[in-house]
Amino acid sequence: MKRRHWLMLGAGAAAALTVAGTTVAWWQPAREGGRWAPPTQAMLGAIARAVLADLLPPEPAALQAHLSRLQATVAGMPPAMQAEVDQLFTLLLTPPGRLGLFGLVARWHEAPPEAVRDALQGLRTSRLALRQQVFHALRDLNNAAWLADASTWAAIGYPGPREL
Repeated sequence: MKRRHWLMLGAGAAAALTVAGTTVAWWQPAREGGRWAPPTQAMLGAIARAVLADLLPPEPAALQAHLSRLQATVAGMPPAMQAEVDQLFTLLLTPPGRLGLFGLVARWHEAPPEAVRDALQGLRTSRLALRQQVFHALRDLNNAAWLADASTWAAIGYPGPREL
C-alpha cells in the first residue's frame, strides 16, 4: 500500500469516528427513571399540539395531562413495543434524527406548530414506508392517549359507551 492510501484511510477513519462521536454526544434517552425526560416532553408536546390541533386546550395543564396519559399509554404496552417507542423518541431527539427523519430544522421547543404540522404532513405523504410508519405511530399514540380520558370525549361529540 502506498503512503497516500494510508493517509486517505486515516482521514476516512477520523471522519467516521468524528461523526460517530458527535452522534453519541447528541444521544439522550427518551425516559429517565420511567418518566419522560424534559427534552422528550418538549418534543411530545410539540407533536401533540400538531396532531390534536384545536382539540387540545391551550392551557399548559391540559398539555401536561395529555403527556401523562401518553406516558400511561406507552407504559401499558408490552416491553418490546415500549422499547421501540423509546428508540423512536430517542432518535427524534437527536438533531440528525429530527432533521433526517422528521424533516424539522428547528429544535422541538422552538418549532412553531405550523412547522411541526407541515413536518407531520411530510411524513404522512412520504414515499418511504418508514417515514409513514413514524407518522402513524405518532398520530395513533396521541389519539389513544387523548381518547383514554373520558373528559375529552365531549370535545368530539362522543357521549360515551352505552349502559347495558
